[in-house]
Amino acid sequence: MHKSRLAALVLDSKVDNIEQANLFWEQALGAQCVRSDEEWSTRYSHLETPIDQPQILIQKTTHESRVHLDIETDDIDSEVKRLTQIGAIVVETFARWVVMQAPTGHRFCVVNPQRKDFNTAENVNTWK
Repeated sequence: MHKSRLAALVLDSKVDNIEQANLFWEQALGAQCVRSDEEWSTRYSHLETPIDQPQILIQKTTHESRVHLDIETDDIDSEVKRLTQIGAIVVETFARWVVMQAPTGHRFCVVNPQRKDFNTAENVNTWK
């Protein structure tokens, strides 16, 4: 048995500098962007959202801008297997996440738990 739920909406942004995307989405959605001095912060950031709502991540990409979903799970292999059984395909596997594609053509990622309340929340699906 494993658990999963929607973790985040990811704003893939084809920009020269992630700060362009940070400033726009911060103003558009009225949420403060969390910035860091870490090396990864030149490619990734996120907006502050309430704990009971999915995260909104901003990611600098080389592909065209789009939105994708992250599904968080306590067992990536089991969740990938479940999603494959209902028609998704694996596009690429990384050390900490798997990129998949739905039968509708939409890309999404299966990731480890991202939100702090994953283990205690009632809004997590349990799969056999």
